[in-house]
Amino acid sequence: MSVNLSKNGPALTAAYKEVVDEKSNTNWALFTYEGNSNDIRLAEKGDGGLEELVEELNSGKVMYAFCRVQDPNSGLPKYVLINWTGEGVNDARKGMCANHVLSMANFLKGAHVTINARAEEDVEPEAIMQKVAKASGANYSFHKETTSRFQDSGPQGPVGSVYQKTNAMSEIRKTNKDNFWAQAEKEEEKRRQEERRKAEQERQQLEKERKDREAKEAALREKRDKEKASQIEQQKKYQEQLEAERKEQDKQQWEAASLISQRSVNPREMFKQRERGMTPSDSDVPPAAAAASPQPEEAPNTNSYVQELPDEEPAQVEDSSSCNVTADSSDRGICARALYDYQAADDTEISFDPDEIITAIEMIDEGWWRGFGPDGHFGMFPANYVELI
Repeated sequence: MSVNLSKNGPALTAAYKEVVDEKSNTNWALFTYEGNSNDIRLAEKGDGGLEELVEELNSGKVMYAFCRVQDPNSGLPKYVLINWTGEGVNDARKGMCANHVLSMANFLKGAHVTINARAEEDVEPEAIMQKVAKASGANYSFHKETTSRFQDSGPQGPVGSVYQKTNAMSEIRKTNKDNFWAQAEKEEEKRRQEERRKAEQERQQLEKERKDREAKEAALREKRDKEKASQIEQQKKYQEQLEAERKEQDKQQWEAASLISQRSVNPREMFKQRERGMTPSDSDVPPAAAAASPQPEEAPNTNSYVQELPDEEPAQVEDSSSCNVTADSSDRGICARALYDYQAADDTEISFDPDEIITAIEMIDEGWWRGFGPDGHFGMFPANYVELI
């Protein structure tokens, strides 16, 4: 990740401007990170020069120092940038912060000398000032006026050698430093590749989960649609069945009503007339029959009530009391089960509901019968409203 200079931007910029301002007493500023984040903050600033600055460097942190010094050759102000990586910083952090050096150099612009340091010997003030002097020596010599350019300068001394003795420890430290930064670059590149690989794996996993989720949702949605369609189809069939049953029932009721209305003689009137014509007078009833009324055990056989007797004498037709005796006998005669409900129009008819039993049926007419209803009442009812059992 890149370094963040915007979070504490005002404080960072103010400290930098104080260092580059020759009128300001502040001649160094030290910057570091906030915790393990990439946010740069101002760690310290002061006016004690390099000697004071190097005392603030922490061996467990990555820090960036910007210092104003005086050129020993020209006396002009020069600026030194120190990229400090303490020896106690872990390798992963070193590799990450190695990419921030260029960004910090662009922010702390104007440095004449840049030093990459890891130990105290890398930031000794004398060594830093020597580098500053070397960096500005050529420019200073170019502007320095020589009044005796063409004058005899006297006898020339021996020409000195340009050979310099090699400092083995210095070369080793320089080599180690170069190796460190090269290794840090490799580790950072490896870390970036690993991050890209993990990001790609995560993206592929998320894509796979999304496709699986969409497939499951589609299957569940299809299943719900099929169940809903099946329920609608079943409901439709059920409604059609109810409608067919209703039409069939209406048809049968209409046929029964039509059959009743087509008769020239009303069965109810015929039944009433027959009842009136068959009722015996007091003088025609034998004494034995009158005496038998309070004694059910001497009642005549039930079969005499279920047979149609249109041509018999009135004395042979039993009265209503004899009918009640028949209902109480063990032999119920001809029985039928009600197919539909029927409500009596008057007291000569009986009422019943579907599946109720009518007993002791007399088939007095093709369209009208009479018998005992569920409530024990004896009367007429439409023949096509029942079925014999």
